[in-house]
Amino acid sequence: MKRVGNGAGLVVALAVAGLALAACGGSVNEAASSSAPAPESSAAPAESSEAPAPAPADCGEWGVAMHAWVGYTASAQVLSDVAREKLGCTINQTQLDEAATTYDAMEAGSVDVIIEDWGGGRWQEWVDRGAIEEVGFNGNVGLIGMYVPQWMCDENPDITDGTKLNDYADLFKTPESGDKGAWLEGPPGYTTIGEKIIEAYGLNYEIINTGSETALIEAFTKGSEDKTPVLGYFYEPQNFLAKVPLCRINFPANDWTDAAKASGLTDYPETPLVKLATVKLMDSGSPFATLVANFEWTNEDQNQVALDIESGMSPEEAAKKWIDAHPEIVAQWLEGTGAS
Repeated sequence: MKRVGNGAGLVVALAVAGLALAACGGSVNEAASSSAPAPESSAAPAESSEAPAPAPADCGEWGVAMHAWVGYTASAQVLSDVAREKLGCTINQTQLDEAATTYDAMEAGSVDVIIEDWGGGRWQEWVDRGAIEEVGFNGNVGLIGMYVPQWMCDENPDITDGTKLNDYADLFKTPESGDKGAWLEGPPGYTTIGEKIIEAYGLNYEIINTGSETALIEAFTKGSEDKTPVLGYFYEPQNFLAKVPLCRINFPANDWTDAAKASGLTDYPETPLVKLATVKLMDSGSPFATLVANFEWTNEDQNQVALDIESGMSPEEAAKKWIDAHPEIVAQWLEGTGAS
C-alpha cells in the first residue's frame, strides 16, 4: 500500500473504500445444470413453496486496475479470482499508476474498477463527468501514527496515551538521540506531523529520520525480538503487522485533513479506503457489479494475503489460500449475484 511516498499514497485527506469477497461453492455451469428440468411424467408437478434461485446473469468482460503496492495487489487479486471462478467473468488486470492515470483509463473504458483508492476525492471531476462513481468502502482503513512493539503496551498500558509519552522518554534514549527519547520518523516524502506533536505537547524526544520503510521495519523487528524499546512512525494496513505486532500510541481525535494546517494537538486521521467503478459497469446489470459493491474485508484480511505474497507465493496462490479459508465471507460477497 502506498502512503504519500509509500505504497498507497497515504494522503492525509480522508478517503473511502469498501466491501470484501467471500467463497461460494459450485461453478456457473454447475448451477445451470442443477436447475435443468426433470423428465416429463404423467403426474402433475407438485407445487413448490420455494421459488428456484435465479441463474447468474452473463458476467461479461471487465478491467481491474492493478496498483504497485502489495496490499492493493492482494485485494485486487482476490476480487478478480472470485469474479472469474464464481461468476464466470472475464477479468483483465491492467497495471497503472495511481490517481488521474487510472481515472482517465476508466473514462476511456480500459479499466472498470479501482478496489482501493486513497485519493480523498481526487476523482470528483471524473464523477461529475459521469465516467465513474464511488461504490462504498472496501473495509480497509488507512491509518498513520506512532507505534511501539506490542510487548511495550502489554507491560505499560498507559504508554498508549500519547500525552503521557514524557513519562517513558528515558526508555527510548539512544546514542543518536542523546538525553532525549528517539522518535523514529518515516522517510522523506511521507506525510508526518511528528515535529508539531513534539512541540505542541513539549515532549522530550528527538526526531530521528530513518530514511526508508526498510529501516523502520528493521527497528521494529529488532525491538520486538530483543525487547528493545522503539517508538516509530508506521501505518496500516501493512503486511508487516501480520508478522510483527505493533501497538499504536494515541493522541486526541483528529480534527484536520491538511497536514500543513495541523496543530499537532490531535492525531492523524483515519482514512477509510474507497472503491471506485465505471458507471458503465454499475449500470450493466452484471453480477460483477454486485460483487464489487459487496466486497468488504479487514486490514487483517489484506495483511494475511499480502504477507503470503511477500513471502514468495504468487498473487494467485495467496488469493486462493485466503478464498478457500473464508467461504463464509465470499458467500456474503456473492449475495444477489445468482451464484451458488
